[in-house]
Amino acid sequence: MQLDLNLLAALDALLEEGSVAGAAARLHVTAPAMSRSLGRIRRTTGDQILVRTGRTMTPTPYALAVREQVHELLQQVQGVLAPSRELDLTTLERTFTLRWHDSLVALSGPALLAAVRERAPGVRLRFVAEASVDTPELRRGEVDLEANANHPGARDVRAEQVGASPLVVVVRQGHPLTRGSTVTAEQYAAAEHVTVSRRGNVGNALDEVLARLGLTRRVVATVPTQAVALEFVRGSDLLISVPEATACAAAADLGLAVLPLPLDLPLAPVYLSWHQRYDTDPAHRWLRGLARSALALGGDT
Repeated sequence: MQLDLNLLAALDALLEEGSVAGAAARLHVTAPAMSRSLGRIRRTTGDQILVRTGRTMTPTPYALAVREQVHELLQQVQGVLAPSRELDLTTLERTFTLRWHDSLVALSGPALLAAVRERAPGVRLRFVAEASVDTPELRRGEVDLEANANHPGARDVRAEQVGASPLVVVVRQGHPLTRGSTVTAEQYAAAEHVTVSRRGNVGNALDEVLARLGLTRRVVATVPTQAVALEFVRGSDLLISVPEATACAAAADLGLAVLPLPLDLPLAPVYLSWHQRYDTDPAHRWLRGLARSALALGGDT
């Protein structure tokens, strides 16, 4: 049996994209060419792979069963065939795309950029904003590194915790909560809150802890970034609850007060995530080391 490795790449793209047009765009081929590849795959496997359901294509049970295996096989083939080279940072020309939480960009981004520029002047860093929904760019190789509080669930995405920080309360100077020696859970719950969520979620783990104490809080607004939330706090009696590591410097610059959170909560983690295709890539591995150090300096207590 003669195997065409191009069919493996086509099958991987079809299973990832879920459409002929999407797979064709991903592999930079025409839609008719991808349709022919799908036909050959169907004849080879004896399975339809993708079937039309209304206006969309749905993977067959067989396709779902082999999707991860196909992806892993393709990565192995690419690893075998890719030439190995020594990494020369002085001549390295590459743009890395990083999707980090906005507070981590502000806290650790400058240190990372300085370290990169010192060692590899031809490397550029492209920081992009997080989306309001989960997106596949990390798996597609369009994003090199993610950094946020979320541990990815995909098996082909690597993640390691590089920092952790307790949550604190940030309010304006002169806020009623600053007038006492301590803040109680009841006082905290009675205040008006603004939350930070790129998805617009009003509730989070704080509400679960308050509920166990028989308390509820009133969230009057939710905003997508910590920087915006700090502006809301600066001109009102609202409060936000955010990781200490990312809040203290920004709060000091804005003249805000930072108070202990009167609740027993685990430390807020910081995860660095990347797709497994970059595990052995020398340049990517070098950048991961620098990012790990920059995030640890800002994210540890």
